[in-house]
Amino acid sequence: MNPYLVFGLLSIALGVIPFLLVYLNTGWHPYLVWLGAWSFSAFVLYVIDKTLAKAKGLRIPELILNLLAVVGGFAGCWAGMFAFHHKSNRSKHPIMWLVLIASTIGHAALIVVWLIF
Repeated sequence: MNPYLVFGLLSIALGVIPFLLVYLNTGWHPYLVWLGAWSFSAFVLYVIDKTLAKAKGLRIPELILNLLAVVGGFAGCWAGMFAFHHKSNRSKHPIMWLVLIASTIGHAALIVVWLIF
């Protein structure tokens, strides 16, 4: 089975379901709920990928992990990267670092615009 499809659908489910559960049952700002849900999804996928890496099994494509950072899961990516020392080598994964830095700055700007101004 195609790993992009499998892990893409898993990441969507892990992002959308918590978002809907929290957003529909609280009065929290939707953007903050969005960031939390996608960060949860990203962190879980980092855990899965680290486990698969140790078992030498099927891996989660870096494109999926990068997309999770871009859609709002950057905090979960940072947490997964440092908690498990996974994909943290800048020379081996320079694109991961660039995407994480850019998505963090981009979402920080959105937080300032939407929540402060």
